[in-house]
Amino acid sequence: MLRKLYDWVFSLARHRHATRSLAVVSFAESSFFPIPPDVMLAPMVLAKPERAYFYAMVCTVASVLGGIAGYAIGYFLEPVGLQMLAWLGKADAFEASKALFQQHGAWVILIKGLTPIPFKLITIASGIFQFNLALFIALCVVTRGARFFLVAFVLKRWGPPMLAIVEKRLALFTVLFLVLLIGAFFMVKLIGH
Repeated sequence: MLRKLYDWVFSLARHRHATRSLAVVSFAESSFFPIPPDVMLAPMVLAKPERAYFYAMVCTVASVLGGIAGYAIGYFLEPVGLQMLAWLGKADAFEASKALFQQHGAWVILIKGLTPIPFKLITIASGIFQFNLALFIALCVVTRGARFFLVAFVLKRWGPPMLAIVEKRLALFTVLFLVLLIGAFFMVKLIGH
């Protein structure tokens, strides 16, 4: 069933309303849908490289709005959020996640938002754990924007062969991005003192 859903989403990339569909899939993936928007973003960028960053922006805005919806599910409808986590097979990790979120919530959102791990897990958990909403939104903008603009940049610049390399080494690229982010944070702090 998941394969049929994946193929259906992929087919939307060739539809005349592909941009609207991309926004809907990006929104839904952040709150309840299992297929990531990259399935549409990649073929759309390859078909129209001149619109790569526009498509990345559509994904980012819709994903952040979907993230807010996921947060609301966790915050206002906790039993529904917990049931969704159970459906995704993540209910067992809930208590361990709670401690991790309380200590390092911002880092969890930043790291998980860049990876292929379903973002809805983070958005729903953020609501359940009542993570600071303003910070949550800011982190979603950074992490989702970085992810989608990176995909758009790579595909526009080097095409499908480079995307395969990035997907294969996503963990390495995530670590490098985080090192740069932490380094920039410390540089700003040092300059400010």
